[in-house]
Amino acid sequence: MHGITLAAGWIQTGTGLGNDIKNLIFNVAIPVLCGAFVVIVGWKTKAPGPTIMAVIFSAIVWGGAANMDTLKDKTTEDITQYDGGGRTLTGPGDQ
Repeated sequence: MHGITLAAGWIQTGTGLGNDIKNLIFNVAIPVLCGAFVVIVGWKTKAPGPTIMAVIFSAIVWGGAANMDTLKDKTTEDITQYDGGGRTLTGPGDQ
């Protein structure tokens, strides 16, 4: 018999859908939910303090989601440095 992968088309379809859903979540769903959060908090509280805090919190969430690649690279650098792959943090007389 020949070595045939019968699910090759389904795997490519699933990968394509996964990428599309990821883009939809990061480019549409998160910004819409952040905006809805600010509007709902502002409408329910009718006070500037909680609304401003909602704007700040939404900006942090949206910014973190938008810069996921940068955060991933930074986390990888931190882990590498912690595991001893980076430069040493002790001075010559600190040992």
